[in-house]
Amino acid sequence: MNESGAMEPRHPDAARGAAGAPAAVPGGAAGQAPRTGPETGPGEVPPAGGRTFAHVLVNTAVASLTTNFLWFAIVFWVYLETRSILATGVLGAVYMILLAGCSMWFGSLVDRMRKHRVMLLSAWATLVSFVIGCALFFAVPSDTLLRLDAPWFWLFTLVVLAGCVVELMRNLALATTVTLLVPVERHANANGLVGTVQGLAFIATSVLSGLSVGLLGMGATILLATLFVAVPLVHLHLLRIPEPVVARDPDRAAVDFRGGMAAMRAVPGLFALVLFSTFNNLGSGAFMALLDPYGLTMFQVEIWGLVFGLASTGFIVGGLVVAKWGLGPNPIRTMLVLVGILGFVGIAFTLREWPWLFIAGIWVFMALMPAVEAAEQTVIQRVVPFEKQGRVFGLAMTFEAAAAPITALIVAPIAEFWVVPFMRGETGQRDWGWLLGQGDSRGIALIFVCTGLGMILLACAAFFTRSYRTLSRVFAEQPSSGQATRHGAAESAVD
Repeated sequence: MNESGAMEPRHPDAARGAAGAPAAVPGGAAGQAPRTGPETGPGEVPPAGGRTFAHVLVNTAVASLTTNFLWFAIVFWVYLETRSILATGVLGAVYMILLAGCSMWFGSLVDRMRKHRVMLLSAWATLVSFVIGCALFFAVPSDTLLRLDAPWFWLFTLVVLAGCVVELMRNLALATTVTLLVPVERHANANGLVGTVQGLAFIATSVLSGLSVGLLGMGATILLATLFVAVPLVHLHLLRIPEPVVARDPDRAAVDFRGGMAAMRAVPGLFALVLFSTFNNLGSGAFMALLDPYGLTMFQVEIWGLVFGLASTGFIVGGLVVAKWGLGPNPIRTMLVLVGILGFVGIAFTLREWPWLFIAGIWVFMALMPAVEAAEQTVIQRVVPFEKQGRVFGLAMTFEAAAAPITALIVAPIAEFWVVPFMRGETGQRDWGWLLGQGDSRGIALIFVCTGLGMILLACAAFFTRSYRTLSRVFAEQPSSGQATRHGAAESAVD
């Protein structure tokens, strides 16, 4: 579903361990070799950089947990009340369209402002959006609010969506704080730690959303989300991120698409990596649009939330593996191999309507995702100058987020009006029953099989491209320890 990115960081309980254990965070020990070089930017890693990074990571995770808790709950609620695959597909597509439309602007803000100020701006915007959404929910009757042909449904969902999407600024800022606070040789490990926290929070998000909608109802759920979104905001006001200077780029614009593209194209093969991730997200859009209807067909909403939470423990395992062992000498090769495996898993876990197969498949899928996401982040953090990273991350998100809604908007109506009815008929069962078996969700399963095959072919083709070989060589030639990879002189000034 949201994967988004999209699948994002989440989990409140992680805060108990972060504050007292800075040594557990990559690059946090005092006396670490400083990053040196002629370039401007944040300079040496602060002695307490690991501890600060832990606080930033947990704060972002709690904020993401709260926003995704409400968004998961709205998707569950809309599907249960309308039983419309089209409705959930459109919601997912609109979410990704907003991400694509705002990512470049958010990335430009991250490069233009101090990272702490960006996070505060994001947190306050989310709180205001949720307050307005809560007021709309209780002011408009449910029957009117759930009509897709009425303006109130779109006003309510867009207001809540705005609060969820603006939280992306914090995640973009988090990606740059890895460069700011963690030594370069530990970037992959730090990104893996982010994946671990994502897994913990993802479990809480899915479980709590399902239980809240099933047991408390949507009214109590939106009230809880509005209340708890203020918790990380208070902590953020007490937090200090050491950033004595803001790296200035004299050519930067307010929404600097051209600057982000120039920075990306300056690294041979990097644009091809982003394009690969974009095409990969075309496949992810199918899963985004159909995973919740598939799960809610097999399970009650409370059980589905628990099942998704159980399967999401794979995020923890996958993130811990990356945090411990990294991504190998060539993260690009690691990512391509894992995308091919993801395609195979996406085929396998829906071949039969067996709950245990579905749960196991999602678990493996989740376990592989942290490494795939960390690979792209690690490459950008290593080969792109620090003062340009916000725009490059934002531009990458723009391309990648734009792909998923295209698929979702195509797949959702095709599934609802053609594939699902076809697979429930005698012809579909006769033609595809040998492969997919019997059950109510076989139409969605057929789409997952086709999507998985596409991901496998995409990964295999990427290995034979010149861009793959070029970017692998550029990455290997960058300094790997004790030295920053940011290059080029940029004007620095205190903000």
